[in-house]
Amino acid sequence: MCSMPAFWGMIVILIEVYALGGKLQGNILSYLIIALFTGVVLYSTVLLDITNTSYFSCVVFLSITVMHITDESPMRFVFNRVLDTLIGVVLALIVNSIHLPRTKNTDILFVSGIDDTLLTDKEQLTPYSKVELNRMIEQGAKFTVSTLRTPATVRETLQGINLKLPIIAMDGAVLYDMNDNSFLMSYEMSYLQARKVIEFLENEHISYFANVVIDDVLVIYYNELGNRAEQEIYKQMRKSPYRNYMKRPLPENENVVYFMMIEKKERIEKLYEKISTQEWADECKILMYDSTDYPGYAYIKIYHKDATRENMLRNLLVLLDMEKTVTFGSIEGTCDVCVADSNRDLMVKKMKQYFEPVKRKM
Repeated sequence: MCSMPAFWGMIVILIEVYALGGKLQGNILSYLIIALFTGVVLYSTVLLDITNTSYFSCVVFLSITVMHITDESPMRFVFNRVLDTLIGVVLALIVNSIHLPRTKNTDILFVSGIDDTLLTDKEQLTPYSKVELNRMIEQGAKFTVSTLRTPATVRETLQGINLKLPIIAMDGAVLYDMNDNSFLMSYEMSYLQARKVIEFLENEHISYFANVVIDDVLVIYYNELGNRAEQEIYKQMRKSPYRNYMKRPLPENENVVYFMMIEKKERIEKLYEKISTQEWADECKILMYDSTDYPGYAYIKIYHKDATRENMLRNLLVLLDMEKTVTFGSIEGTCDVCVADSNRDLMVKKMKQYFEPVKRKM
């Protein structure tokens, strides 16, 4: 990256020393030219999508144009700077392309959570995690994710990751093939079970989203959008080609993967207490958690009682004919490896240690 600001520095020096006869050094116009090309350097980092190097690029550029413009031979300094950088880049590429032979554990299924494990606090993967994950997958690592998110959200958040294996989504309710866009397996509430939930929610005047899988298509039935959070969720999510919203009652004999409700936290807490006393509650898995996107709101999600990540992981192991697993998560006691800081690429670094250990035996 140093070669880009050095290049612009060389252009400025050429303008000042040759085109203008070297008479502008120290004059106002000279600094105006430098200021103009500082903007060019900044804009170049935007065009190249490397804005994280903007500060460093400006430091290099200004160190050339301001500190060395009065040198006896400023062009020699710029040339040497560019040459040193290019030599460093070539050597770095050579070093990164050469790897000592290591044993690769391709018989281990690596399963990672997404939130607070892979994604940073900015809800994205770091460039390092993307490159290393794809490299290990291409070299035979068996990697997938297990998450509360829907397959559509996983596709959006992990864009650029070459996921070859099915993912565990909807908190263990479905096993989804990202390449074939198909639901391989699901734990669903029967229509009769779903009707009990719907009757209860309607009596409590609670609106809901009923998620149903029909021929590998996710259909979301809803009745009314009763609050701001529901309206914004609908407005945002309906644009996805992997979600299909329909304003109508649940069709007869349709099974339900899960119900989702979002309301003010106080109302959700009271609703959760009432649900826990219902006779059908033992047939379901009921989750309640705060919303991070809508402060003051909370969710309730209702699944079939067997819809757990552990159950679906066992099904995936059978499907892949594998036995060994290493799981990564952010909650102590729920996984093999706890990732305390997703901002430091810890999950990918830990996986790398298991996949290609330095020693032959782990």
